Amino acid sequence: MNGAVSALEVEGLVKHFPAGSRFGGGAVVHAVEDVSFSLAPGEMLGLVGESGSGKSTVANCVLRLVEPTAGTIRLHGVDITHLSRRDLKPHRRRMHIVFQDPYSSLNPRLTCGQIVGEPLRLHRLATRKDVDRKIADLFDRVGLRPELRFRYPHELSGGQRQRVGLARALSVEPSVLVADEPVSALDVSVQASILNLLRDLQRDLGFSCLLITHDLSTVEFLCDRVAVMYLGRIVELAPVEELFASPRHPYTQALLSAAVVPDPEVQRRRTRIVLSGELPSPIAPPSGCAFRTRCPLAERSAPDSVERVPELRDVGRGHRVACHLVAPVGEGPRLLEEAVT
Repeated sequence: MNGAVSALEVEGLVKHFPAGSRFGGGAVVHAVEDVSFSLAPGEMLGLVGESGSGKSTVANCVLRLVEPTAGTIRLHGVDITHLSRRDLKPHRRRMHIVFQDPYSSLNPRLTCGQIVGEPLRLHRLATRKDVDRKIADLFDRVGLRPELRFRYPHELSGGQRQRVGLARALSVEPSVLVADEPVSALDVSVQASILNLLRDLQRDLGFSCLLITHDLSTVEFLCDRVAVMYLGRIVELAPVEELFASPRHPYTQALLSAAVVPDPEVQRRRTRIVLSGELPSPIAPPSGCAFRTRCPLAERSAPDSVERVPELRDVGRGHRVACHLVAPVGEGPRLLEEAVT
């Protein structure tokens, strides 16, 4: 980044939720634990992991839709972690979100044009005379016919509704866009068109994007870097090409081995890494390394894996890994060859 201020910087983010009376009065859900990353201007960062890993909670904390338990969130160098609603309002237009469900995230009582125009009026970004013109321009930018702005969300298809969500997010010209599983609720036939649209918009408008997804092929297609989450922690962070070519964490290796390859012959020759056990409960996460209860190489790192949480360390070429078995820069190689397919 050459010393430039990051568009978004998250440091030591923690989010705990009360677990409810059935688990005991003091029980908490450790949804996010000590997550740190930065997002450069114009960069797209993919945040991946299985369901329950804490991806969406990170997104909601970044946007201050939920209050973080600890940590720091900086937007263009400004600490917004503890700003009041009033003080946060001027910064709201600089970040926006595209939600997973394009139906429940749109007000059914408003027309699609009113939905897209609402942020313009809220932030006073257009006069009453200019609002209609800007709405029509936004509909055109996301590939919707201008007359659809007079329709209600239930009158549109799923793909059209998600385009309305994109138009609403772009109406305030944000510098940071969070896309939370933007195509997972859509038919496969329209997913590619929405992803292509997101890529083109990001390229043309230059906003930074935090893409939340469980689909590795989407990350490989769209993103510049990728962060892999497991049980509330980032376990690997690297440029996309580097991570897909040389995954270092055993969890990342297992994820990549499970991804389907388009070539049938290559797919038949591949060996899948099958993890034992199930994802531990975030109410009672394992001590030390959170992945140790499923790691095929955990015995090699004992007792480190039981006693110490592995740090996210630099292993070269912008690649960072949180694993006791992966050597930091300057040490001898300790690659996880037994788990590489």
